[in-house]
Amino acid sequence: MKRPIIAPSILAADFSRLGEQVAQAERAGADWFHLDVMDGRFVPNISFGPAVVRTVRDATKLPLDVHLMIEQPEKYIDAFRSAGADVITVHQEASLHLHRVLTSIRETGAKAGVSINPSTPVSMLEPIIAEADLVLIMSVNPGYGGQKFIHAALDKIAQTRALIDRSGSRALLEVDGGIGPENAGRIVAAGADILVAGTSVFRQQDMAKAIASLRIPIMTT
Repeated sequence: MKRPIIAPSILAADFSRLGEQVAQAERAGADWFHLDVMDGRFVPNISFGPAVVRTVRDATKLPLDVHLMIEQPEKYIDAFRSAGADVITVHQEASLHLHRVLTSIRETGAKAGVSINPSTPVSMLEPIIAEADLVLIMSVNPGYGGQKFIHAALDKIAQTRALIDRSGSRALLEVDGGIGPENAGRIVAAGADILVAGTSVFRQQDMAKAIASLRIPIMTT
């Protein structure tokens, strides 16, 4: 089975020593970093803006995967790209002109991603799959860290994998929410390329062991 990209979610880090935590996670084997930007409107929480992305950018050379859980994301693409985002993902549900938004992201030099919430069917991705460099399936309802994985997401991951393969898209398939060693193998078996893990990495005493535990069941299944 393929080796997944592990992207620890900054939302679960200790922000009082963010640079140190990022460096620690990188040494522990992280491949990317995932940054959840929330506006308190599209999702019921507020997180951070470009300044925190810039802080993480200064602490690592690994790819920064910025997930905009915000209304009117097109207004902030340039700011997050300037702050150091390598991938910028917007929500299908928040973008009225999704083709235009994905094109605008690519024009900055960043990779363009699209995400769907647990209640949004995979069919909503069909018109734009050719425009996406990354597809993010939410396996929890976005807005808070530490939630339990929604089991029905496994079917959505498999459906999305089939859509990507059928369309000839080169998009990477990312999954975010409730991921730990107990379900990582099934998520990758369903078709995921990237696993976002917050509390299961940053809230563990041994980050290297935590990241390895996300890969061990995958490589031996």
